[in-house]
Amino acid sequence: MSTLNKMRFGTPFYIAALGVLLSCNSSNSSANKNDTATAATDTTAKVKFLSPPLVKDIYTADPSAHVFNGKIYIYPSHDYDAGIKENDNGDHFAMKDYHIFSMDSIGGPVTDHGVALDVKDIPWAGRQLWAPDVAYKSGTYYLYFPLKNKQDVFQIGVATSKNPAGPFKAEHEPIAGSYSIDPAVFTDTDGKTYMYFGGIWGGQLQQWANGKRVNDSKTDLKNDDAPALSCKVVRLKDNMKEFDGAPQDAVILDSLGKPLLGKDHDRRFFEGSWMHKYDNKYYFTYSTGDTHLLCYAVGDSPMGPFTYKGVLMKPVQGWTTHHSIIEFKGKWYIFYHDTELSGKTHLRNIKVTELTHNADGTIAVIDPFIK
Repeated sequence: MSTLNKMRFGTPFYIAALGVLLSCNSSNSSANKNDTATAATDTTAKVKFLSPPLVKDIYTADPSAHVFNGKIYIYPSHDYDAGIKENDNGDHFAMKDYHIFSMDSIGGPVTDHGVALDVKDIPWAGRQLWAPDVAYKSGTYYLYFPLKNKQDVFQIGVATSKNPAGPFKAEHEPIAGSYSIDPAVFTDTDGKTYMYFGGIWGGQLQQWANGKRVNDSKTDLKNDDAPALSCKVVRLKDNMKEFDGAPQDAVILDSLGKPLLGKDHDRRFFEGSWMHKYDNKYYFTYSTGDTHLLCYAVGDSPMGPFTYKGVLMKPVQGWTTHHSIIEFKGKWYIFYHDTELSGKTHLRNIKVTELTHNADGTIAVIDPFIK
């Protein structure tokens, strides 16, 4: 069954948007075969988007944003059309390099600093450079990236640079004990740094247990009444290139203190995690994948557990949804992506909009469309 057929249409948006997505997929099946972003179809153009694309000359997705030296740097995936048929394993997301972008202000010009890392320069590379993240320590910037090795198994690598805009040089081997996708790195106010990672389905998280690959499942654990698979969290050593111990589960609990179940597709973790700290609480945010929501859960420790609180962003146009959250000049912002430019789920464009923490600690729900 195709990815589109597996969509769960739980909101009025999806009932209306199905026609948009199908129209875009059929009308663009032979278009956009290069790396240049082009205008969407007439059908897609009728949708009113909350925010404009930040980058229009190439396709970008999965934006990890950070503030370094008073400037915003964005580390996204770089989408292009490799001519691979769409499938649930994500083979059509065939990224092969990273560009880094910067901006001095929200709404200001965006600078493309060019290719920061290419798959051909990674010694252990197989294929598919998916969503990265970056951290800084003691004069060095660390780019963390998921990549399939030569056995087609995702692991997480690290590359370094003295410049936040790169270029970055990759280590000769992936991080020992790493697996799956979507590394997100958070440095707490005490200087300790943590990595959150994992994604089910094509992200292969379901294939691992206790640090070992135990099956070749294409979806999840297929046990709806058991606790859902958890994102992994691990502290990094001071060298920022190794795990300081075994990864643990970043467990998400319901209001009664019980782990969310596998069948709870509207709330359980799928991929695309992020961590930010607000009012001395730890906000774990993530994508629900096949239900296309960005949700959040709050805890008292960066390792969890986290209690589910709600949705922070409604579904965007396109199958995937992936984000990052930063504070900049006294305001909070969420960086995300959709498919406004292409109408195709694997050719995306990054965006930004303001995020609001309410007085009670909840996050105001963002609708990526203007009604």
